[in-house]
Amino acid sequence: MNPPPNIRDLLQGHVTLQLESLDRLYLNGYLPKLQYGAGLVQFLSRHRGHPIASPALLGHITGQFVAQTTNFAQRGAIPLFTFPRQQSKDRLAQELRRKRPLRDAVLFIGTAQEKAFAFSARPLPGKPVPFECTRNKSVIPNYYYFYLDDAEWGESFLKLCSYAPWGLKLYLNGHEWLKRQLANEGIGFEALDNGFLSCRDPRRLQALAQELGPKHVQGFLAKWLDRLPLPLSATDRAAGYDYRLAIWQLEFSLTQIMDRPVAGRQFFEQVIRDNLDLGRPDRVQLIFPRKIIRTTPGSFRTRVLREGVHPSLHISYKRFDLKQYFKEGRGLRTEGTFHDPGDFGLNKGLENLPCLKDLGCQINRRLLEVERVSQNCGLSADSIQPVVQPTVTKDAQRAPGLKIWPPTGDGADAGALPVCQRHRGTAQSGFARPSGRAARIAPGAV
Repeated sequence: MNPPPNIRDLLQGHVTLQLESLDRLYLNGYLPKLQYGAGLVQFLSRHRGHPIASPALLGHITGQFVAQTTNFAQRGAIPLFTFPRQQSKDRLAQELRRKRPLRDAVLFIGTAQEKAFAFSARPLPGKPVPFECTRNKSVIPNYYYFYLDDAEWGESFLKLCSYAPWGLKLYLNGHEWLKRQLANEGIGFEALDNGFLSCRDPRRLQALAQELGPKHVQGFLAKWLDRLPLPLSATDRAAGYDYRLAIWQLEFSLTQIMDRPVAGRQFFEQVIRDNLDLGRPDRVQLIFPRKIIRTTPGSFRTRVLREGVHPSLHISYKRFDLKQYFKEGRGLRTEGTFHDPGDFGLNKGLENLPCLKDLGCQINRRLLEVERVSQNCGLSADSIQPVVQPTVTKDAQRAPGLKIWPPTGDGADAGALPVCQRHRGTAQSGFARPSGRAARIAPGAV
């Protein structure tokens, strides 16, 4: 049986396509001036001109938004329904997308009740401002999901809260954006589920992935805010009450398609066995460009999760999750997920998207490098056997084996192990101390 290929042999000469790209992107949209009570009072009284900033006005705005959304769906013959409880929204969305294969349009609108924090008002008798508004009330309002097909981004959705301060969430996918760009430029490709299997112009594909940035995301948001019904009018937005985006979750992936899928799968299973300790604090520092000290928050661990027969390797740092798996039996996918850019000293503003892309690229590459070094440092039983066992040279002369210690009956492989310790076994407490006679090494033997 042939031994499994090592990472150097597999990734040098057997990768038919390599792509580093932004993957799934979730963003929060918020109105900066309406995040606190005083700003809400100013919006109702000074901007909209109401003599009393009554909380009843918020209900009026919500009612108008609901009515506009209903009329918008009726005019465009767009399905509008309530999501059934305990049913996956993603699965239902995929079914409806197949039934309505439209381009650059709203495919359907779904509503669901979800938790949010809204404003509560406390009366202030005898004060110039009759109400004090505080955002401390937990409510379960209706959220409106607008499932879209965008000419540039493909499948996406925008979710709007019907209660003040009317926050939104946005979902985009970098791989879907790349597919649309290649199609627009007439470049042929073969797609995977959320990825690429092949491309006629790999350099152009990687160049497009590097170009993707905040301006493309902002362009998407501006386009659909002008098309969709919103709680605030165009006049409100022109007066400074417009949405600002913050990164909620970002995935950056490195995909390497193999010309030998079976050998690649064998390699990945070997990588999992060899790197179960990568989540330890002393080894995490090899992957993440951050210093780990005793007070660093988070749980440092390595997890191997299995979905059916497909394993995946997970390494955690604070709220960052680094995942590696063999995608659809064709390529190695290394994927980093940012849940909080503050783990790396960055805020959540969309302007930090290029920095997070560069950081995700570095982390993915570091993981592969650590795995390469770890695999090259290991000594297998086949490599030790010729050293400790007698052999016959080309001249038919018998050559004795290297006698490092007296035989113990445990076999050459077992005896050689204390001397040829792999570096991963010495990460915390140095070389493991062998027991019994294997600890005695003959003078001058090494």
